[in-house]
Amino acid sequence: MLSLLRSSASKLRLRPAPISCKSDPHQTRRHLSSTATGLYGFQHLKSPKGFQRFVDDAIERSGELVEFISGMPSSAEIIKAMDEISNTVCCVVDSAELCRHTHPNREFVEEANKASMRINEYLHYLNTNHTLFDAVKKAEQESHLLTKEAQRAAHYLRVDFERGGIHLPAEKLDRVNELNVKISQLCREFSENIIIDPGAVDIFPASRMPQSLHHLLKPIYRSRSITVRGSSGHSGAMKEKGFCIPTDPHTLSSVLQCASDNEVRKLTYIKGNSVPYANLGVLDNLIATRHELAQIMGYRSYAEFTVKPNMSSSPEVVMCFLKELSKMVRPTADEEFNKIKAFKRDKCGQTDGDLEPWDEAYYTAKMKSSAYDFDSSVIASYFSLPQCIDGLKVLVESLFGATFHSMPMEPDESWHPDVLKMSLHHPEEGDLGYLYLDLYSRNDKYPGCAHFAIKGGRSVSETEYQLPAVALVCNFSSSRNSSAVRLNHWELETLFHEFGHALHSLLSRTEYQHFSGTRVVFDLAETPSNLFEYYAWDYRVLKMFAKHYSTGEIIPEKLVDSMQGARKMFAATDLQRQVFYAAVDQTLFGEQPSPPTSSIVEDLKREYTGWKHVEGTNWQARFIHLLNYGAGYYSYLYAKCFAATIWQKLCQEDPLSLTTGTALRTRFLQHGGAKEPDDLLNGLVGDGILRDCNGGYVPDITYLCNEIKFLGKS
Repeated sequence: MLSLLRSSASKLRLRPAPISCKSDPHQTRRHLSSTATGLYGFQHLKSPKGFQRFVDDAIERSGELVEFISGMPSSAEIIKAMDEISNTVCCVVDSAELCRHTHPNREFVEEANKASMRINEYLHYLNTNHTLFDAVKKAEQESHLLTKEAQRAAHYLRVDFERGGIHLPAEKLDRVNELNVKISQLCREFSENIIIDPGAVDIFPASRMPQSLHHLLKPIYRSRSITVRGSSGHSGAMKEKGFCIPTDPHTLSSVLQCASDNEVRKLTYIKGNSVPYANLGVLDNLIATRHELAQIMGYRSYAEFTVKPNMSSSPEVVMCFLKELSKMVRPTADEEFNKIKAFKRDKCGQTDGDLEPWDEAYYTAKMKSSAYDFDSSVIASYFSLPQCIDGLKVLVESLFGATFHSMPMEPDESWHPDVLKMSLHHPEEGDLGYLYLDLYSRNDKYPGCAHFAIKGGRSVSETEYQLPAVALVCNFSSSRNSSAVRLNHWELETLFHEFGHALHSLLSRTEYQHFSGTRVVFDLAETPSNLFEYYAWDYRVLKMFAKHYSTGEIIPEKLVDSMQGARKMFAATDLQRQVFYAAVDQTLFGEQPSPPTSSIVEDLKREYTGWKHVEGTNWQARFIHLLNYGAGYYSYLYAKCFAATIWQKLCQEDPLSLTTGTALRTRFLQHGGAKEPDDLLNGLVGDGILRDCNGGYVPDITYLCNEIKFLGKS
């Protein structure tokens, strides 16, 4: 099954049933460099048609391993062979996923789509193979003969097989397989519709759009009749310039924040939250299909099916957590809402007037800049993209004693001239993994920011380790001169968020790729990424790389203080929005809600926020996390709580020290999913980071409350 790891915008991860492809990459002798000549370092991928051979060879090699396992070798050999099958198949799955979302060559994308469908069909065969299931059960029964990680692998492989329906009667199992294929197709259709139909609004005249947004817009012209003065009745025509505003998420966000024209904001908000309309039907179909799957598997809902293996363990625990957060945040969020409303009335000279959803970004930005006397263009002048990449290098060197080195790519390894490749190198351990950076926006590219796996780390032999390889994909505005590309702070925060995922992959040193890096339970996966967002706000970190693009001046501490103050101004509103998103996700995949989904979203928005729902909008039609984190979006809020605790208890005092980094690496990051998540969290910062709740775990919210200063208000 597919899963997209975002950033605030996204994250692509893959996790088919027992043979589990959650997303990441890796090797111990250096399995990904010397002979690599094709796309992502895979020799087969020198041309689009290479995907066909890539799939063929993966199926052939997996077949050999299935045959080996059928002979019932030792338990250790069974688990090792199962992991090699998983690695072989996941390399194809992950490569196809990255290619489908980023490659500019349509033929490559089409072949990646075909490969994705073929390999997913093969996964269904593997996941319903009784020979493999019996071998895994044998290994689990003989777990005393295995290492602790192998014991864990045997257990979770068996659980994953059962979650794939292998224990069901043949007729039901066939239906499960059909439903899984259909779910993959619906997810693909949903994400492709977002790219195909971003929506657009035409605005005339051009003067209605601020200069700062012109680079995001397409100039358009229309003929306009005019009457010439002094020539009775004489008329003519002139061309009037306007702009076509694409309502993709990035442009929509910029327009809502910067456009002073209320009507412009309204039109773009409505269009951007109404497309792609085709996804409403896709989503209804996806909800119904997942619900049927869950019921065949013996669960009341898809939410229950999804949540069961995670720390939360049940939708009831999740909703208890969400309602606790909602109750805590509501009074302060209501105060913030009223402040925004009063500010709008003051600026518009109105004694009355509603606050509309398209007002929020614009007026909160004005309030922040007014209260703290800065503007986003000044902040961006300190964050040229090359310097921000230097910031990533500062982090790994200070925390982990490692360095990033730029690497030349082999012929056909790259998918676009803008892509960079770096190796993460440790002076004593050698190369730790490989990172591709694809940071600029372009047509037909995945529209958000995401961490994609290419290879997961695993032990190949006693002397050889498959090093992880990952891609960090963003959509920053492009320029022929990279030094001219400057990020706003939100983009820097997003870069650091995705980098947290990448480090989880690159620093992982698990024996099995099944547990490599971000291949962990849903409600732990976002913790490293949320933790590294803190580094994007700390002056001690920023002063190491944030310098003015023309003068070289280090970013002033006073400016960073203002940024931090502005960040906290509407922290309750921001947190409330995330609680609302998580509630929508849980409800849509709960005990079969009745369509239309727009009515459900409207009711939940009224319950969880003070903001209006705009009739005719369908925000959920491009909420891509419903695909990858279906019933799992709450995990972002778990991560916010965990990250707040880890930052305050471990990192805040000295965020760049090697001691801090060593603790993060050795107690948490290097273990991937090879240890129980509660053991990892408690081992990192001690007891108190989570608590029991009705048979599951929920995060302790104390540190998040302290951070946003809610405790005294709630």
